[in-house]
Amino acid sequence: MQLTHEENQFERKTFPITLVCDHIYFQQNIGSLFRISEAFGVENIIFLGKDIPLTPRKINKTSRSTHLHVPHQIIEETSELIEYLQQNNFEIIALEITSNSKPLKEIVIPNKKTALIIGSEIDGISNELLQISNQIVHINMFGKNSSMNVVQAASIALYEMIR
Repeated sequence: MQLTHEENQFERKTFPITLVCDHIYFQQNIGSLFRISEAFGVENIIFLGKDIPLTPRKINKTSRSTHLHVPHQIIEETSELIEYLQQNNFEIIALEITSNSKPLKEIVIPNKKTALIIGSEIDGISNELLQISNQIVHINMFGKNSSMNVVQAASIALYEMIR
């Protein structure tokens, strides 16, 4: 028999992971990122960009109210985000296919705060953020398409990071 939310036996846990969303604007994706972040114990979400649509009415349907439980902030400028990540000594991991990215299964998770950067639905991760990343990882795919939805990719990466 299927268990309710109250009946499940999962241990409640938070990991020292900050999800950094580089100019992600689609409201369904934002709501889903809250939901998956809550499910995987993400400590914080940073939305990079101006005019991020965090209107609860718009994202509540996909977030299932998790936007009320996951700490989050908006940083408007890339330079300000870079300064924040470097000053707080984050291990910076970018999820992007590049000429020097390695498969996600080879990710190294150090025992310190980690920032997982995911890119916009249109342009991916900016070059400025790729340049400061300690690791760049990609998800191996076997079809003709070379990308997947940002929420699906973040889900796969977060699962790999916490297991």
